[in-house]
Amino acid sequence: MISRRSVALALSIALLSGPAWPASGNAVKLFDTDNDGTLDLAEVKKAAAGLFAKLDPDRDGTLDARELRGRLTAKELAAADPDRDGTLTLDEYLSVVEQRFNAANPDKDGTLDAKELNSRAGRALVRLLR
Repeated sequence: MISRRSVALALSIALLSGPAWPASGNAVKLFDTDNDGTLDLAEVKKAAAGLFAKLDPDRDGTLDARELRGRLTAKELAAADPDRDGTLTLDEYLSVVEQRFNAANPDKDGTLDAKELNSRAGRALVRLLR
């Protein structure tokens, strides 16, 4: 039997060795609707809401671990799931997005540039948008 740790390790290796799409600069270009060279929270949430709809093929209004496809670890999913039903609603997903946005914005200026998106916290946010 394959352990959860082995599966988690394999997923981590796949994520780290796979293409880094969208890279920080690409994420800015893809989601920067006002073309100011940065992403604000509204732009990020709009992108995340659009992705949520794509990730929810059964249209039940929630994302489970399978639908999240490695965007969150089991531990992160549990922490983001206040009702403990094993799924995230759009509001719960956007709450995680906002938390990661704030973590990637150490200067608290309300925007993220390519450098901030390339930080560890920024890459965690980008994983939620890809």
